[in-house]
Amino acid sequence: MKTTYFTAIKNLILGVFFILVASTAFGASNASPEGSEEDKPFDTKELIFHHIKDSHSFHIAGDLSVSLPVILFTDKGLVTFMSGEFHHDVDGEVIVERKGLKFVNLHEKIYQLNEGETEVKFDAEHHATNAERPLNFSITKNVFSMFLSLFIILTIFLLSARSYKKSNNNLPSGIGKFMEPIILFIRDEVAIPNIGEKKYMKYMPFLLTLFFFIWINNVIGLIPVFPFSSNLSGNIAFTVTLALFTFIITLFSSKKYYWKHMLWMPGLPVPMKLFLAPIEFMGMFIKPIALTIRLFANITAGHIIVLSLISLTFIFKNYIVGAGSVLFVVFISVIEVLVVAIQAYIFTMLSALYFGQALEEEH
Repeated sequence: MKTTYFTAIKNLILGVFFILVASTAFGASNASPEGSEEDKPFDTKELIFHHIKDSHSFHIAGDLSVSLPVILFTDKGLVTFMSGEFHHDVDGEVIVERKGLKFVNLHEKIYQLNEGETEVKFDAEHHATNAERPLNFSITKNVFSMFLSLFIILTIFLLSARSYKKSNNNLPSGIGKFMEPIILFIRDEVAIPNIGEKKYMKYMPFLLTLFFFIWINNVIGLIPVFPFSSNLSGNIAFTVTLALFTFIITLFSSKKYYWKHMLWMPGLPVPMKLFLAPIEFMGMFIKPIALTIRLFANITAGHIIVLSLISLTFIFKNYIVGAGSVLFVVFISVIEVLVVAIQAYIFTMLSALYFGQALEEEH
């Protein structure tokens, strides 16, 4: 575990160093010559949202990027092409034609122009008036990152299982030594205390998948030197989906006493039961909402803080401020190394707690 954190911290410091170098180069290349017009104010909001939102390509540096497949379902069937066809355009100026249909990229959302149109027209609020969004099944940054994390998880667990299979004394070797204490921790500190010793086993596969899926995706989005990193855990659709799985499993696991305790709490006067019943019923839906917002807000906040600190270099255009902001970025990034694991643990622990409440027997 220590080796993992030291490696992550080393990568974070290296990544921040590259950011500082890039910031200096960017500032130098965009500095106004003496007597020229003043530079436009640096748009911190645009920088932050550009980095945390999903997109159809991985931007490496400058004009260097990795295109991803665009997969659209239209009235003329399936349409596919690479996102590089848009040439980094997000303002709807570049039109891609396929099967007689015209497509544009508006702020990383693909639109199909209406028949006979040759360019995008906007209303006063800059909404497209002559284009509609087709069904989009594209491989975006977040989708690619999700598949990558699944591949990493499968690789880790298959190698761990093989290390046990090859062992003569049932002791793991290699990556199995690293995985065993984490799995035992989830079992002994999360599953058994919250679900119970008799019923925890059938929930272990979900809890382990949940923990490692969130943790690995958090780490992928954290390391800036990783070329295919994305803010998957900071995407509300991702956290909603995970919370929905927890909600569904809780409902299907629920016993009669769970609903009795919720809708007609035993041992209380009738007026109090009538008062508490709607609160408890709403709580059933508030729990997954809390899971959703907690993970989404914590991961997104970390990215926003780091990017805001980096932006100070461009706002003040001062090397001293830049050096100070980098030191703060390193400090926040080290904290983020802990946060990404803690958030995975909290989501898993609360899911186990909800399962345990649903399985509770009358006593």
